[in-house]
Amino acid sequence: MKDPVARLIEQVRLDFKATADTTGLQSMSPEVEAALTRVPRNRFVPAGQQSHAWENTALPIGHQQTISQPFVVALMTQLLDLPPEARVLEVGTGCGYQTAILAELAREVFTIEVIPELAEGAQERLGALGYGNIHTRVGDGHAGWPEEAPFDAIIVTAGAPRIPASLEDQLRPGGRMVIPVNSNWQSQDLVVATRNEEGELDCQRVLAVRFVPLVGRES
Repeated sequence: MKDPVARLIEQVRLDFKATADTTGLQSMSPEVEAALTRVPRNRFVPAGQQSHAWENTALPIGHQQTISQPFVVALMTQLLDLPPEARVLEVGTGCGYQTAILAELAREVFTIEVIPELAEGAQERLGALGYGNIHTRVGDGHAGWPEEAPFDAIIVTAGAPRIPASLEDQLRPGGRMVIPVNSNWQSQDLVVATRNEEGELDCQRVLAVRFVPLVGRES
C-alpha cells in the first residue's frame, strides 16, 4: 500500500498538470513539493477528519472554516515565488497548515486570524512542531500588519470582493500578493498581483477557486 504522503504528492502533481494551461505552471517546484512532504497535514486536521487528512481535498476545521485543498495550498505558495529571505504576511491563519508551508520556505511569516479560537489552536500547533519563524496575531485581516510592513509577499486565504487597499499599501515594490477575488462567494478568481515600481498593482487571474469569505471590514 502506497505511503499516504506519497499518494498525496502524486495527486497534487496531477492537478498541476491538469491546470497547466490555465496557471502556466507545468509542475510543482522542488521547494514547494519538499515543504508539502515535510509538513504533517494530519496534525492540522480535526480528530473527526483524520481518515481524510492525506486526501487532496478541503476539510472543515470548525467555525465555518476549512483547511484548504493541498493542491491549492501548493499552487498559491508557488505563485508567491518566495526567496529564502522573504518576509510574508498571511491573512487567514485558520488551522495553520498554509502557515507551516510558508514557514518552510520563508525567513519570517506574519499571520493574522480573526477567530480567536482558531488563532490559539494554530499557535499551539505550530509551536509544538518547532516553528520559530512565525508571528501570530488575532485581528481583522483587512488591516494587515502595518508596523511590520513592507512585505515581500502577501497571501490571503479567504475570498474578498476586491484587493484591500491596506494590504496593497503593505506590499513592497516588486512583491507579490496571491488572493481569491470576487463578489460571488460561490467562486472566486485566484489573482496574482505584483506591485510595480510606480506603486500600482499588475494583476493576473490564474484559476477559479472557492474560498470562505474574508471576515472583517475594510477600512
